[in-house]
Parts: sequence; C-alpha cells; structure tokens
Amino acid sequence: MTRKIGVLLGSFRRAAFTRSVADAAIAQLSDNCEASIWALDELPLFNQDYDDDGATPPQWAAFREQVAAADAVLVVTPEYNRSFPAVLKNALDIASRPAGENRWAGKPGAVISVSPGRIGGALANQHIRQPLAFLGISVLQQPELYISDVASLLDADGHLSDERTLRHLKDFITAFEDLIG
Repeated sequence: MTRKIGVLLGSFRRAAFTRSVADAAIAQLSDNCEASIWALDELPLFNQDYDDDGATPPQWAAFREQVAAADAVLVVTPEYNRSFPAVLKNALDIASRPAGENRWAGKPGAVISVSPGRIGGALANQHIRQPLAFLGISVLQQPELYISDVASLLDADGHLSDERTLRHLKDFITAFEDLIG
C-alpha cells in the first residue's frame, strides 16, 4: 500500500532553501511512499467567521481534503525570528477547524528545519512541535534534523548535494517511514 505524505514548506519564495531540502527528502523516500508539496501560499488567512457564516473559502476546503487524504505530514521549515513562519501556523489552523473536524489528528509527522545560519533552525523546529502535538500529530522524536549553513550545501542548481547531509537525511527519512508504518 502506498502511503501519501503531505509536505508543508515554511517558505514559498522562488529559491527557498526549504524547497531544495524537501525535494532531497522526497527523493529519499521508498517506493511505498508518494509525497506532494502542498501550496500553502494559496490559503487565505484563517478567520473562523468564514466557516461560521457558511462562506468557507474554496482553497480551505481543498486543503482540508488534502490533509484528510494524507497518511502523514512532513514539515520543512526555516526559522523566522526564533520561530516558525506564519504560513505554517495558518495551514495548521485551517485544517484543524471547524471545531470537531481536526484533519491532523492521528497522523504521523516529522520536522526538518533549515537555516543559512549556524543553529539550523533549531528553535523553529522545537517551537512547531508544540502545535503539532496539540493537534494530535505523532511527531518523530529521533533522529532530529537541523540543517545549518544550508546555502553552502547546495550545488549551482540549488540541489542539496552535500554527501554528509544527504546521509543524515536518508537516516531521517528511514526513521520517518518506520513511524508511518
């Protein structure tokens, strides 16, 4: 049985480091998994009034269906101001509502953080685990993956090419697949 993995990127700029790392992670998945990167930049900001008034944005409805159909979720986040980006919080909120319809509950998940700096997005990685746990996502605890100095690990085409980092990524993806089952 093929497992469907939804990938949440914390940045959607054209040359996002998170995209390069997510592409490398997806390439490491076994044939038993199929991953897709979800378009979070198309989601209007969460406002409970939309659901309450019966005016749910169609982008929300489509995203909620994607989340419901996924078997697992992989978050690849940069660190913004010692936390994770608002686009990720918005996505988490949208698919956890309306009340009683949390589409995240019971899914396995994993977090990779990246940074052009030295701490590899460690604070963003740890910070996003709190809402993920609250939403009922069973987050991979070990190994953790924080990718520091990410720009220096990419080739001229923007692909993750550092062999040591790719080995760590492979170990991480193997553990994630074990969690998924």
